[in-house]
Amino acid sequence: MSVLPPEVHSALSLLLQGLQSPDNNTRAHAEEQLNNEWIVARADILLMGLVEQIKGAQDAGPRSFAAVLFRRIATKTRKVFDSDESKDLFITLQHAQQEAVRQSLLEVLQNESLPHVRHKIGDAVAEVARQYCDQGQVWQELLQALFNLSMSQDAGQRELAFRIFATTPAIIEKQHEDNVIPAFTKGFQDGNIEVRTAAMEAFSSFFASLQKKSQKKYYRLVPELLNVLPPLKQAGDADGLTKALIALIELAEEAPIMFKPLFHNLVQFSIAVIQDKDLGDTVRQNALELMGTFADYSPAMCKKDPSFASDMVTQCLSLMTDVGADDDDASEWNDTDDLEAEDSNMNHVAGEQYMDRLANKLGGPIILPSTFTWLPQMMISNAWRDRHAALMAISAISEGCRELMEGELDHVLDLVIPALRHPHPRVRWAGCNALGQMSTDFAGTMQEKYHQVVLTNIIPVLNSPEPRIQSHAAAALVNFCEEAERATLEPYLDQLLSHLMRLLESPKRYVQEQALSTIATIADSAETAFSKYYGTLMPLLFGVLREEQSKEYRLLRAKAMECATLIALAVGKERMGQDAIDLVQLLGSIQEKITDADDPQSSYLLHCWGRMCRVLGSGFVPYLSGVMPPLLALAGAKADIQLLDDEEQINNVQQEEGWELVPLKGKVIGIKTSTLEDKHMAIELIVIYAQQLEAAFAPYVLEIMEKVSLPGLAFFFHDPVRIASAKSVPMLLNAYKRANGERSPAMARLWETTIEKILEVLSAEPAIDTLAEMYQCFYESVEVLGKDCLTSAHMQAFVESAKSTLEDYQIRVGKRREEQQEIEDGEDESDETAIAIEDDRTLLSDMNKAFHTIFKNQDTSFLPSWARLLPFYDAFVKSNDSTQRQWALCILDDVLEFCGDQSWSYQNHIQQPLVDGMRDPVPANRQAACYGVGIAAQKGGASWSTFTRESLHALFAACQLPNAREDDHVFATENACASIAKIMSSPHSRVPNAQEVIEPWISTLPVENDEEAAPYAYTYLAKLIDESNPAVVAAADKVFLAIVSAIEAETLQGQTAQRVVNAAKRVVQLARLDLNQLKSRLRPETQQTIRLHFL
Repeated sequence: MSVLPPEVHSALSLLLQGLQSPDNNTRAHAEEQLNNEWIVARADILLMGLVEQIKGAQDAGPRSFAAVLFRRIATKTRKVFDSDESKDLFITLQHAQQEAVRQSLLEVLQNESLPHVRHKIGDAVAEVARQYCDQGQVWQELLQALFNLSMSQDAGQRELAFRIFATTPAIIEKQHEDNVIPAFTKGFQDGNIEVRTAAMEAFSSFFASLQKKSQKKYYRLVPELLNVLPPLKQAGDADGLTKALIALIELAEEAPIMFKPLFHNLVQFSIAVIQDKDLGDTVRQNALELMGTFADYSPAMCKKDPSFASDMVTQCLSLMTDVGADDDDASEWNDTDDLEAEDSNMNHVAGEQYMDRLANKLGGPIILPSTFTWLPQMMISNAWRDRHAALMAISAISEGCRELMEGELDHVLDLVIPALRHPHPRVRWAGCNALGQMSTDFAGTMQEKYHQVVLTNIIPVLNSPEPRIQSHAAAALVNFCEEAERATLEPYLDQLLSHLMRLLESPKRYVQEQALSTIATIADSAETAFSKYYGTLMPLLFGVLREEQSKEYRLLRAKAMECATLIALAVGKERMGQDAIDLVQLLGSIQEKITDADDPQSSYLLHCWGRMCRVLGSGFVPYLSGVMPPLLALAGAKADIQLLDDEEQINNVQQEEGWELVPLKGKVIGIKTSTLEDKHMAIELIVIYAQQLEAAFAPYVLEIMEKVSLPGLAFFFHDPVRIASAKSVPMLLNAYKRANGERSPAMARLWETTIEKILEVLSAEPAIDTLAEMYQCFYESVEVLGKDCLTSAHMQAFVESAKSTLEDYQIRVGKRREEQQEIEDGEDESDETAIAIEDDRTLLSDMNKAFHTIFKNQDTSFLPSWARLLPFYDAFVKSNDSTQRQWALCILDDVLEFCGDQSWSYQNHIQQPLVDGMRDPVPANRQAACYGVGIAAQKGGASWSTFTRESLHALFAACQLPNAREDDHVFATENACASIAKIMSSPHSRVPNAQEVIEPWISTLPVENDEEAAPYAYTYLAKLIDESNPAVVAAADKVFLAIVSAIEAETLQGQTAQRVVNAAKRVVQLARLDLNQLKSRLRPETQQTIRLHFL
């Protein structure tokens, strides 16, 4: 029985007909009516009417459409009455209206018989349920209704129940969790295959909604869960198996360890699916993805499985041979100009991607033996596809297997190089690909040791008859040359450039474009050595840029611009002469003619201007008026964000490039990322201009700060924009300071606005990695303004933000500790956890630099604000986490260094951490503590003298550790040596029996790594020599060699170095050392240092 009058139903029926009309005008009118007359004025009647349309319509079409429209309307947002808050439309209805609609909705859900209509109604129910869950409310009747449906005799109703559970798992409250296991067990054992797969999908969704601690009780369902799989495979049910595998992938991401007891069985099943070509590529690749997920999230479990690595490598290589179907001679492949034609859903691409993941996650010791069981025989196979797969496998695994493969590059290159001469073009292409990838993954080694092997073999490939091979060989050269030193490339420049210039005459545009990119890279690496070819190449590039060409040549011109400006950077302003001005003017002419928004020349031009600014320096200033307007337009762009209400809108946006779709509370938000990427690039270029031009860029600073950089700090739609904005602020401040003066009123006004915004962002930034960038922005900005630039209010606000940051940090550390305790044997720390730990370390490091900068510029005026954080330091210095101990010690060092004798007021918080730190097993912490003791002696005044004297024993102990001179420990050792020197040099120390300290101190030398510590140690040593101290004379040869070591290592510079050299000459005279005899047993480099400075 309807609760609405007939005239409402009549009006609503007409509306629904209009909304479905094929006539655009009729449909647009209906949409306007829907929005203005129904949604705004009587949303409750609309929703109830739609439910009754579902109930009363005879045909399936109207019922289905009404259900879809109900869901769309229910998700629209509107303001709550008497409030500025916006909520989903359904939840804003009055309670009685909600209850009436809910009751009718459940009724039609239970009564609908057609599966596709029932699914649409289920989606509407799930949306309403989601809104209640988001508000922390409960739809009591729904849970019971779904449990009833899951027990129904009708398989369609049972499937529907699990579909709704999958969409909105939060409807299962904690008090109902005990009922879940029997319900899912029954679902997994259901006689209907669609119910079983729906139950798997629902369980995956439900499991992901649980806290980690709550998940373990459901591990026991895994056997029943996996039993769903074999019947699907036996029946050849590709769709059902795809759904089941996707559910397992989601579960493996959440808790891979739950599959541990049956993991080998699952591996074998997945192998069987991958091998079964009758199932279709999608299912086979999903099985591959499932195994890839286990490799990503539980590499230890994969390593322990006896056949995982060998089986998966075998299957990947097999998939990788599935290439070039119906194109055995590669004629079709070679004729296409669409180089991106190979889609990622092709088997050979999936195999390559998975090999890359396997190598990165399991490592060389696991993957290389399995891979090289096959590769040698594949590389001599008569089947070109085998050779192609082997070469692509080398490309795929080289990054993950770098450590082991680097020592075997001779053998690997012996496999790869012959492929460059193979008769089949796709084998030669794969050979180029392998060399290019290896040039990146083994950067340095490939260029230094194998340049002759690589270049003499790949340069001839540029002459291949196939344009795709020419292009790919040139692309591989980009990888090689961008990591090569000038001296490495110089002997090959003639050959490289003569071949590449011939490619510029290719009839294929993509070959010309790639040749230009390669020439640009060579110029960038060859630097001034490229001058020889300037006179030949630059006129050609000018010719390309001056020629009026059609749209299809725009990218070629863009590449020519890139090449010309990189050559300009390489050879410099003097070599270019008038060409530099001509090029800038030519770029300006091109910019004026750009009218289309999609013209690639626009983005290339922005980078070209940046390069020419670096070339011309202050000579670029006259061109800023033409360069800046388009740059500022991009930098100031607003975020293009759309709320997408229905599937049609979503599909339309998905078909456009440059959009990212983000699900949010039942809706989809569309963000135009291409606009944000352009904004990010523009701000990065602003940084270059401010950095290069300094004072000359000042006229633009105020506008950029106001409209771009400061708003950009809080541009939460795009992290890279915030980071680029943070990097721009100190550069802009510096440019303005250079023009107006550090203490000018204009500078003061800009600084006040800027520092307030930075401090505001420090307390609001949610992303840890970006927050670190904001602290960097803060301390670099303070460095620009210098001494006493912060007021008491600024310092208090900074400390308040730091306090909040440290509290949040402690919460994250606590959560990670709890999660670590939950990790079972064999379960790996997740990548997310490792990244989070690294992000926190970076954050603490940048916070440290911020505190250091404040103390450096504010001295003791910062102490009252800083003291509020003492509880954190007290906790951190006692932490088991070495990063926390180091963080605290470094800031305590700053207090000692910049606050002088006032630091003694905090001695109860400083002394014991320094004592413990000198014994810390972590060398970085030992270094910080040893440095702190030295700085206390140097700058702390008389109050610290007793403590520093008593620390001598600990400092000597730090120098005498068995590993004291190893790379990781030597800086701690040298700081201990320098601190002893500082204590002995301090007028306050009054060390009794000083000679007993000096004699062993000499044995702590040399200091040949730490450039900050060395001057203190050697200045004290020079003083001892000047005094003819007997300990120095007695150990004259050791003293002399310690000085030589420091001079050779260049840890001593300028006047200090000269004074120490003179002292060394004096000790030679005092002890009558025979330098010729002494140097005869030394390294040639050390002998040369002695000859240069002392003979």
